[in-house]
Amino acid sequence: MITLLVIAKEPRPGRVKTRLTPPFSPEQAAGLAEAALADTLRAVAEAPATRRVLVLDGRPGRWLPPGFDVVPQCAGGLDIRLADAFARCSGPALLIGMDTPQVTPDLLTVDFRDCDALFGPAEDGGFWALGLARPEPGLLRGVPMSAPQTGAVQRERLVAAGLRVRDLPRLRDVDTADDARAVAALAPHGAFAARLAGCAAGR
Repeated sequence: MITLLVIAKEPRPGRVKTRLTPPFSPEQAAGLAEAALADTLRAVAEAPATRRVLVLDGRPGRWLPPGFDVVPQCAGGLDIRLADAFARCSGPALLIGMDTPQVTPDLLTVDFRDCDALFGPAEDGGFWALGLARPEPGLLRGVPMSAPQTGAVQRERLVAAGLRVRDLPRLRDVDTADDARAVAALAPHGAFAARLAGCAAGR
């Protein structure tokens, strides 16, 4: 079995989803982030795992379901924080973020029988998921994050280390208002879609 890791920020106005403002207010953007995180955690809770861990910048809220260990993010850039998350694992682990609320338990039901690493590319050039059969934090340190080449550099790092990489489906991150609308259409019954509809209605 596997450890499922979610790296996330506490959804507070002005600290999350700042690229959604405008057209949304900071409060609406934080509400969308909270809904995205809730959908993500629900999918993780329903996927098979030996352990579920929320690696959090901030404090947990009502959006956190039972069954998760909560650990703080370390200081440093995103590459350092991702590496530290894997350093906390002693066996196979899959890490995802909070930006793909369309993720499903089926997508997170993975194994390493034919590979050493799992890589989930994102449409913006990054990655939404990274799995390692044997967590090695050094595989992430120094990878340039939040850049168009992030995913390509990270995947090449895995290949250069001699790992057999299996790709997961490509997903779209929620960064912009266009992203939010597209992702909500993919998961129309989730909390994220409902929150977006509320924003559009002025609620």
